[in-house]
Amino acid sequence: MSDVATFTEHRPLLFSIAYRMLGSAADAEDIVQDTFLRWQRATAYEVAAPKAYLSAVATRLCIDHLRSAAVRRAAYVGPNLPEPLLTAQQPGLADTVELAESLSLAFLVLLESLSPTERAAFLLRDTFGYEYAEIASVVGKSEANCRQMVRRARQHLAERRPRFPVRPEQRERLTRQFLRTCTSGDLDGLVALLTEDITLWSDGGGKVQAARKPIQGADKVARFLLSLVAKSPGALTVRLAEINGQPGFIVSLDGRLSNVLTLDLADDRIRGIHIIVNPDKLRGIEA
Repeated sequence: MSDVATFTEHRPLLFSIAYRMLGSAADAEDIVQDTFLRWQRATAYEVAAPKAYLSAVATRLCIDHLRSAAVRRAAYVGPNLPEPLLTAQQPGLADTVELAESLSLAFLVLLESLSPTERAAFLLRDTFGYEYAEIASVVGKSEANCRQMVRRARQHLAERRPRFPVRPEQRERLTRQFLRTCTSGDLDGLVALLTEDITLWSDGGGKVQAARKPIQGADKVARFLLSLVAKSPGALTVRLAEINGQPGFIVSLDGRLSNVLTLDLADDRIRGIHIIVNPDKLRGIEA
């Protein structure tokens, strides 16, 4: 096949699947490119339906990639968070509430607790709405097995991440209050914004200084954040942005990108914070 227009039409979907599978924009782009090369070599006999063929190829490539990268990921220094994305630069990634939820850093981290095949089956069904017959042909399992995998994945994820819908006005208020309390050094005000069992993850990848273990508890997290601001070696500039469909901040130090921070909200408070400091994971934001 050599129909570039058809491939281009489905390219956003392929990237959307690959990024959620891998948690890396760079790796997702590689998967999309490999899928295009296979698309060019495919015969008309192989491609009965372009969308089904392309999504199947991309998903299988993702499964293979995850299996081959398992050892490398296990050796990663500290929390290994997904590569952040500016949602506005990727049309279609988070156009609905469901897509935005499946794109959040907190949700992507949870997906890593599933096997590559389970992750693929769950995403194809619950995020992208594929039929079980289509999923079965992609992952090489029976429809019954796919139904069972998706059911187990739903239960597993729901137990570890209950849903707490947050209204847009709540989200706006919490985001701005968080920024105000951090920059003003208001410890009590910051603690009041956090759930008691909040967890903060900081990903430096062993390349820059970062907390190598998650920090838990409202008081500890608040003190950690305020110490980062107080001990900053230069002038901080903070810009509000939508990161992975969630409220976040792009932080620069003396004019150079320093880190990206996202908030995971629950009802009227913040239940999780993800800070990506690893420069390798900030290249897309920097660009």
